[in-house]
Amino acid sequence: MSNLQIFEPFSTDAFNEMFKGLIRPLQFEFASLAPTIRVELSEKDDAYHVRAEVPGVRKEDIKVKIDGDRVSISAETRHEDKEKSHGKVIRSEFQYGVTSRTVALGGDVDAAKSTASYADGVLDLDLPKLPSSAAKTLTIQ
Repeated sequence: MSNLQIFEPFSTDAFNEMFKGLIRPLQFEFASLAPTIRVELSEKDDAYHVRAEVPGVRKEDIKVKIDGDRVSISAETRHEDKEKSHGKVIRSEFQYGVTSRTVALGGDVDAAKSTASYADGVLDLDLPKLPSSAAKTLTIQ
């Protein structure tokens, strides 16, 4: 028996084997610096409640914007890491990140009566609903 094999230089497998390991996806060391905002949304008859997880962010760096039936939450993180040796800075890294999340609600929110609180990495938003205008049926004359 002979061990002859057909060599196809332009087959997909041969091409992939030739360049395996040369092309790798780009990875950034601090791509995960900005936290992902996870949201839990609940609704009552008169209000919405949004509970957002924003860990490692100061409350001064969180912005909440209400626009009709949309609520946007954005957070900015800042991290400065320094190493000193005998009074000289050997390495200094400044890392900044911004993340945001927008939630569409079922109806408009009364921005004037809305409240927000932040403790232990959790943002709580109480968003009262605006009274909806009742639909009116027109009589055709």
